Amino acid sequence: MAAAVAELWETLKQAIVAYTGLSPAAFFTAVAVAAALYHVVSGIFAGPPPPPPRPRDEPEAEPLPPPVQLGEVSEEELRQYDGSDPKKPLLMAIKGQIYDVTQSRMFYGPGGPYALFAGKDASRALAKMSFEPQDLTGDISGLGPFELDALQDWEYKFMGKYVKVGTVKKTVPVEDGAPSTSPETTETAAAAEPEKAPATEEKPREVSSEEVKEKEDAVAAAAPDEGAKESES
Repeated sequence: MAAAVAELWETLKQAIVAYTGLSPAAFFTAVAVAAALYHVVSGIFAGPPPPPPRPRDEPEAEPLPPPVQLGEVSEEELRQYDGSDPKKPLLMAIKGQIYDVTQSRMFYGPGGPYALFAGKDASRALAKMSFEPQDLTGDISGLGPFELDALQDWEYKFMGKYVKVGTVKKTVPVEDGAPSTSPETTETAAAAEPEKAPATEEKPREVSSEEVKEKEDAVAAAAPDEGAKESES
């Protein structure tokens, strides 16, 4: 076997010298250089790699329903739109104006960074950039000028990005068990109430039978005197 390989190698060397005029070492060196050069040139002029396989088509997200106008709602009714029910729109209020923020559910929906603002009028919290529960209210009394400017910026942002769908109904605090009524309601009731008669009204004095008899006796006694005076004249 070794003798056959040696004989084949001698035959190959003789063929290389006969056909190329090069020694076997020079021939194999030239072949190696040509292979390397081909690899470099093919890499430069090669076409772009084939695109990666396309992923399977994912189901498209359902389009958002159009905003529903709610009109005037109470704060209790607004809490029902905090994102806990995925079938309801996601709402939020600023300065009493309610906006549909459903398209930003990743921010205002459950698990989002501003989820605690949803379903509330969070004007005070936005002005102060506070996440404290006591600031989750629409009461903006006592805020400074910088906080009011920040709140105004938030309102402009919401007005330009989201659709206004209603307003928050204002409530009047109840004091000492009195019903909560607005000043307009009180004035209307006062105007509609008829004028009352004076509380104290003089009643005719009752005359007893004795007083009536005394007056009759006095009249009877005075009648003869008048007759005498007429006869003298």
